[in-house]
Amino acid sequence: MAIKFYMDEHVHPGITKALQQYGIDVLTAQQAHNLDIADEEHLQFAASEGRVIFTQDEDFLKVKNHHGIAYAHQRTPLRQIIEGLVLISQALTEDEMKNHIEFL
Repeated sequence: MAIKFYMDEHVHPGITKALQQYGIDVLTAQQAHNLDIADEEHLQFAASEGRVIFTQDEDFLKVKNHHGIAYAHQRTPLRQIIEGLVLISQALTEDEMKNHIEFL
């Protein structure tokens, strides 16, 4: 099954748009009406939807059980983030991402 992403609420909208142009299933916190909720709630929502969460928030790196996290530092260029997320969607499975953090 193809990787689906859930974007943390502070993700640049250009990343989401680019991924959608690649045909990748992306849902934003804004679209899910999940603004200003706790990190744990974002992770629970992503898991309930079968989605890997993409974030640039280091706090997510402390979590042990999750459906998958793709993380990029705040200063990572958008192009590098997009290319990394596309590669994750092409190279990894949903099962491989469970409880795994992919650093971009």
